[in-house]
Amino acid sequence: MASTAEMARDERERFASFLDGLTPQQWNSPTLCELWTVRDVAIHTVSYDELSTAGLVGRFLKGRLNTDRINAIGVADYADRSPEQITALIRAHAQPHGLTGGFGGKIALTDGMIHQQDIRRSIGLPRTIDPARLRTALDFARFAPTIRGAWRARGVRLVATDLDWAYGKGREVRGSGEALLMAMAGRRAALDDLMARVKPNSPNGFDVRVCDYTAARPVIGGRSLRVTMPGGAATTAGTALITGIAV
Repeated sequence: MASTAEMARDERERFASFLDGLTPQQWNSPTLCELWTVRDVAIHTVSYDELSTAGLVGRFLKGRLNTDRINAIGVADYADRSPEQITALIRAHAQPHGLTGGFGGKIALTDGMIHQQDIRRSIGLPRTIDPARLRTALDFARFAPTIRGAWRARGVRLVATDLDWAYGKGREVRGSGEALLMAMAGRRAALDDLMARVKPNSPNGFDVRVCDYTAARPVIGGRSLRVTMPGGAATTAGTALITGIAV
C-alpha cells in the first residue's frame, strides 16, 4: 500500500493532468467554493507550498488569523499566473512542502481531493477515486481543524456504500465515499447524493434522498433538512445533523 505522501503526490499529479484538459471557459467557471473559479481553486491547492516559515507567519498575520482571508491572500498572490503556469506549479510541488505536507501529507491529499471534486462536480466531470486514498481522506477529514467533519456529522452515522468505511452514531446516512467526504467538508451539493433511513427500526422503514432545504428554520446553528419522499413529496424530519443541517 502506498504511503500517504505517495498518495498526495499522485493526487496532485493527476490533478495537474486533469487541469491540462480544461478549456479556457472551464478555467473561468464557478466551483463549489463560493466566489472562486476553477483557476482560483487550482492555485489555492499549492498557494502555501512556496512559503517559508516566516512567509507563512506573515500571511497568517496579514489575514488576521481568519482562514478565509488567509486563503484569499494566497490566491491573490498568484493572480498573474496563466493556466499553464498553474499546472506547472502543481507539478513542481507534487511532493507537498511546508504546511500542506503536515500530518505526513494528509493535508495536501485531503485538501487537494476535496478541491478537485469542487471543480469536477461544478463542470460535470466525475471520476472514480482510489478506495485507499479516499479512505485516508475520509479518516483525516473527521478531525482536520479546517474541515471539522466530525462536528458537521454529529448525531448521524455515515456509511459509505462503495468502500468499507463508516463513522459516527445515530441515524444512518449512506452514500458514496466521495459524497460523504464532500458533505463533511460542508459542500451542500453533496447532500443530494446521500440517503437517510426513515423509521429505521420499523418494518415500514424506507430510504429517502437527502437534500438541502434552504427555507427551513435554524437548528443548532444550522438549518432543518428536507428529505424527498417516494413520489416526490417532501418533509422535514429528525434532529440529527449532517454538515450542520438537521436530518
